[in-house]
Amino acid sequence: MSELTESEPTEPVGGDQNVLLRVVRGAPDDAELAALTAVVAGLTATTRNASTPSPRRSRWADPASRLRLPARPARDGWRASAYPA
Repeated sequence: MSELTESEPTEPVGGDQNVLLRVVRGAPDDAELAALTAVVAGLTATTRNASTPSPRRSRWADPASRLRLPARPARDGWRASAYPA
């Protein structure tokens, strides 16, 4: 067998089916390929999550409503305690 040189491209093990990453130059070891795969997968997941809008929070579930002042005793004050500010 001949040694692999930089000018000889390598073929994927399973042919040219669904190639996600291809090393064009250099000879990375297994740890470097694993790190590259993790970074690309993380960026893909971040992009996928950023494209879906987050559901809008209702005023009942808004944490800012817990920061308001407590209701003071007054005529019909109980109504103010039940509704979001």
